[in-house]
Amino acid sequence: MSALAAETPATPETAPDALAGFTVGVTATRRREEFRALLERRGARVVSAPAIRLVPLPEDAELLAATRRCLAAPVDDVVVTTGVGLRGWVAAAEGWGLSAQLLEHLGAARILSRGPKARGAVKAAGLTDHWTAPSESCAEVHDYLMGQDLAGRRIVVQLHGEPLTEFVASLREAGAEVIEVPVYRWLPCRDPSPLRRLITQTIAGGVDAVAFTSAPAVLAMLGAARSEGVEEELLAAFRGGVAAACVGPITAQPLVARDVPVIQPERSRLGALARTLARHLPEHGVTRLVAGGHRLEIRGHAVVVDGELRPLPPAPMAVLKRLADKPGHVVHRAELRTVLPGSHTRDSAEHAVEMAVTRLRRALGPAGIVETVVKRGYRLATDRDGDL
Repeated sequence: MSALAAETPATPETAPDALAGFTVGVTATRRREEFRALLERRGARVVSAPAIRLVPLPEDAELLAATRRCLAAPVDDVVVTTGVGLRGWVAAAEGWGLSAQLLEHLGAARILSRGPKARGAVKAAGLTDHWTAPSESCAEVHDYLMGQDLAGRRIVVQLHGEPLTEFVASLREAGAEVIEVPVYRWLPCRDPSPLRRLITQTIAGGVDAVAFTSAPAVLAMLGAARSEGVEEELLAAFRGGVAAACVGPITAQPLVARDVPVIQPERSRLGALARTLARHLPEHGVTRLVAGGHRLEIRGHAVVVDGELRPLPPAPMAVLKRLADKPGHVVHRAELRTVLPGSHTRDSAEHAVEMAVTRLRRALGPAGIVETVVKRGYRLATDRDGDL
């Protein structure tokens, strides 16, 4: 058993134990190892289930055709939605021998960046950023453009993995000629089994949060759940005890549209998302109580007893959480049978309850935290008494 750090950290969300006892599902494809490390550094158990894969298009005929269309005449505005997209486009153009001509065309236009990362790529390419959306959203770029006379303007829109149908349609209705540049595409992962397992764990409450770093990943998870006939169960889990953590408002939009509450950082960064989880889960995902004279913090897959982290298997944890619903009240064995994972016959369930309680007591350490009430059931030893 490893004790929680005794030092007082500068900020709680950066403490090495901030996420100890919690399980976080990670759906990221790009930079997933970096994000995983940020969470594990804070003590989290991470379930990695890439929802999508990024497919670059350096040899894609559609990208080449869009590039040639850009070069056919002067461009008035260029919307850069992602830094990786702009870098990929320039790299592809270099392979075609068109990079110098492309950069010259882009340099003569107004460049509008969706956020700081896109602006950074613009500057790295030797170009000048005319305006950056403060909220890092395509909607803000759209509103900025729509506030101007767009009749006759040639506007290049670098896509970010999926079509911007309404965005582009509005610009065209306003009289602009719009050139869509598909630099990369999102496709489902070749092996969908990790994502399916994460969906099952989420519905069963086996994870405390699922983190999303792109809207396509959200849509891929919802689509996979729909194909399994469990989309409503997944949404119910997110509306219940499993936190849906999104890196920013664009990522969150598919969930918000389905009335799912989301948590997100003020700045759309992986580090900020990890810190947001490290603040949220200890505040909202912990049950704190005193039982048998000992301080308990019940977390996702572990309990902290007097400051010491003690991981618990699923069955003992299910029993502990049920007992903690009303500390001091007796929970009958028949009720505890219903919370145990797996299926059991009546006789095997009775034995499973006894074994789960035995393992729970052993894991907790100090005696007297869980009391047996003869011929009735079990309870946490607090000052309260009574029946459920």
